[in-house]
Amino acid sequence: MKQAFTVQGNLVDLQRKSIYPASIQVADERIVAITPLPEGTPVRHYILPGFTDSHVHIESSMLIPSEFARLAVVHGTVATVSDPHEIANVCGLAGIEYMIADGNTVPFKFNFGAPSCVPATTFETAGATIDAADIEALMRREEIRYLSEMMNFPGVLNGDEEVLRKIAAAHRYSKPVDGHAPGLRGEAARAYIAAGISTDHECFTADEALDKLANGMKILIREGSAAKNFEALADLLHDHSDRMMFCSDDKHPDSLVAGHINGLCARAVAKGIDLFKVLQAACVNPVLHYGLKVGLLRPNDFADFIIVKDLEAFEVVQTFINGTLVAENGETRIPRTPSKTAVNQFSCTKKTPADFAIAATEGRQVAVIEALDGQLITNRVDEWLDARDGALQADAEKDILKLVVVNRYSNAPVATAFIRNFGFRSGAIASSVAHDSHNIVAVGVDDESLCRAVNLVIECKGGVSLADGEQEIVLPLPVAGLMSSEDGYEVAVRYAAIDAAAKALGTRLSAPFMTLSFMALLVIPHLKLSDLGLFDGDSFSFVTKAGS
Repeated sequence: MKQAFTVQGNLVDLQRKSIYPASIQVADERIVAITPLPEGTPVRHYILPGFTDSHVHIESSMLIPSEFARLAVVHGTVATVSDPHEIANVCGLAGIEYMIADGNTVPFKFNFGAPSCVPATTFETAGATIDAADIEALMRREEIRYLSEMMNFPGVLNGDEEVLRKIAAAHRYSKPVDGHAPGLRGEAARAYIAAGISTDHECFTADEALDKLANGMKILIREGSAAKNFEALADLLHDHSDRMMFCSDDKHPDSLVAGHINGLCARAVAKGIDLFKVLQAACVNPVLHYGLKVGLLRPNDFADFIIVKDLEAFEVVQTFINGTLVAENGETRIPRTPSKTAVNQFSCTKKTPADFAIAATEGRQVAVIEALDGQLITNRVDEWLDARDGALQADAEKDILKLVVVNRYSNAPVATAFIRNFGFRSGAIASSVAHDSHNIVAVGVDDESLCRAVNLVIECKGGVSLADGEQEIVLPLPVAGLMSSEDGYEVAVRYAAIDAAAKALGTRLSAPFMTLSFMALLVIPHLKLSDLGLFDGDSFSFVTKAGS
């Protein structure tokens, strides 16, 4: 039995929607009693339930779960609803097992889902397949809490048998099904929701969110390192706080060091949104919707709570999980548990600059991807590009750079396209974090720089890299080519350094590596690039194919 203790403070009672001085008695991982103190009792700080990130891919932090936890608890996060979709696309069921096992080494409440779309599409090369039989087996497990985001909304709408079997498996075990349907509205949205899909984190306008709310869906307000929808959706909390949650989806390590769900609470309160509505979304709704074993600061609940200095900045003084003090005054108290094993799939060999050339005897009009800062969607623009030395050329003066995707699972022709808004004046960056199949994606001004950046990633069997003239930087990610098992704070420093070097190449993107990682995400419109070719997300067909 853990040692019993008592804490005092201004209790933020979310059930009664009131704040009053109280004493919280904890024993054997749970809250034994909550005793109001006499009015006027001098207490300094505020006690409230811990925060839950209602949808996050731990892999996108570039940290293994145990390291993610060490950073997150500092900001008052006690639990996550975690979709291991990224590692599953690389390593299949073995990747999910790795995430669960590593997460179990620390006092943190990871709640993993069963990835519903592995591979995400048939228009790219992934490392694994998870079929309906696999989903059925995963749903039997208590530690699998839900069916992860159903990105194949065309499959839902068209009655695809395999897709419907996966959804039915979740329903048989009374587990929620997460959605992913960017831009879906009206009758199509209603049909998607009617299939038993309960949430969406992809809304990027209030009108879209309202349409889905009106049809019974719950909306997650996403604010990650690349996709930022808080400003578009936050005001909906005034009227819909009972059916909204906060999530980060994808959050890079330097961003996680800076803050987490606590930062969204501070921003929402600063916008004039009622405190209790904000905390309903940040603390209560994820626990109730997913049936999480996370305490909400009630007698007999697990002792998962935080102490903050005030209810404006939400600066965390202490974080408790199951009655264990896991963070205090900005310092994590979770010790490092270095990973003794790693999983990966990386089989391609190093490339040459000639592998990235686009043969052409004369200039021509080409479809160009237009990247948008803070959004996962892209636009299509058509631009004229010149040919030189038998190859089509990027044009840094017009901010049209070359984008490539290299198959990491075997040697295959390199897929090439062009992209606008990265703004580099020289050099290239590359990454094996490339949603959803996590091949190698790179963007650069010239083929030589692209080749060097890609080869740095191949040499490490995963990582993010930069090549510019004599400068070469790489952050290795040896766990599935997605994560490092090193100290999370050190990884954050190294990532911040390579991010700064990328910005020094001339980009105005707030998160160039995160933006790059989504340029191969075919399930988000409008134009993306997979290892098999340039892909139109509206027609679900190729514009051009690799090697053609």
